[in-house]
Amino acid sequence: MFKLSTSYLQYVPDIDQWILFLSRNDIKELVLELGEGEWFRVPSCLFNCSKLTRLELVNCELDPPPTFKGFPNLRILTLHQVLVAADAIESLISSCPVLENLSLSYFDSLAMTISAPNLKYLNLEGEFKDICLENTPALVALSVAMYMTDDIAEHFEQSSSCKFVKFLGGTPLLEHLIGQIYFTKYLSIGDYPATFSITYDRLKVIELYQVSFEDMKEILVVLRLITSSPNLRELTISVSFDGTLYNVIERSLFYDFLSLLQGSSNTVASAVVTTDLDFWEEECPSDCTFGQLKSVKMTDLSCVPHELEFIKFILRNSPILETMRVSPSSYVKDKTVNMLMQLVRFRRASAQAELIFEHE
Repeated sequence: MFKLSTSYLQYVPDIDQWILFLSRNDIKELVLELGEGEWFRVPSCLFNCSKLTRLELVNCELDPPPTFKGFPNLRILTLHQVLVAADAIESLISSCPVLENLSLSYFDSLAMTISAPNLKYLNLEGEFKDICLENTPALVALSVAMYMTDDIAEHFEQSSSCKFVKFLGGTPLLEHLIGQIYFTKYLSIGDYPATFSITYDRLKVIELYQVSFEDMKEILVVLRLITSSPNLRELTISVSFDGTLYNVIERSLFYDFLSLLQGSSNTVASAVVTTDLDFWEEECPSDCTFGQLKSVKMTDLSCVPHELEFIKFILRNSPILETMRVSPSSYVKDKTVNMLMQLVRFRRASAQAELIFEHE
């Protein structure tokens, strides 16, 4: 094994010579953490290291030569802040037949297809325009954080293909899923095909962060995931607070305001609420049971009705639930008492279910 960690690159020729030496001596594990600033261009001799089982590159520029046929023994590949063309990284991944652990972080506007039949652990973080898991049937753990720019947001708006199917449609062995910022937004893009269905029999832990409960398509993504995971045991969801008028103004005041605008009575406002919440009767399967779910955590709640309806749905369909932890956002301190009063009234399928309300 050889590991080099430094923030200074005054001795680039020496590093090149070291890698050349390593390539001639059957190096198995190579880690280059070269700090920030100037990019280090990895010498082509690196691609002669056929015995590599682990390769980690930080702040490097990577350009595989046309003659490169892959790393036949590589099991772990980590690329952090690496300059590499999309087609080059796709080719690199697909030419590592025993690759099990892949981590790609801090990439800009990258659209790529990942094909790795033995891949078990995948970590993605960056500005991804599009990601397709084309051949990853052995995947057991997945963590994704997607940063959004104006260009990428515009690209998403113009897309019609179902990202849920492209991304999670071929991962039946998934056990642990972590979706960071914009992940559920990404999965909600496109029209979900009515004929498609998948069951995640091994998925036990789901963590979703920055979920918008004002976006019906994002709520559907969450429901689709949990209702397709019959052995789910732990569920964590943090809510995205967008600061819009709909979230900040008291619900009653908002609908009174809406009634005034429409020149109607409050019955119109009531009808709006009822129609809105009919979503839960229409989209939630009546025979759904979370038979293995024991722990649920909901954080940063902004006290909107769909959040409460989701909690109600979980409580009434989880017969062995042990704990439901709920914490509101600091932006809605004035609503916490009303929220707590509603939560304690919800019917619980589990007699031992403990509702833990956490707030500052």
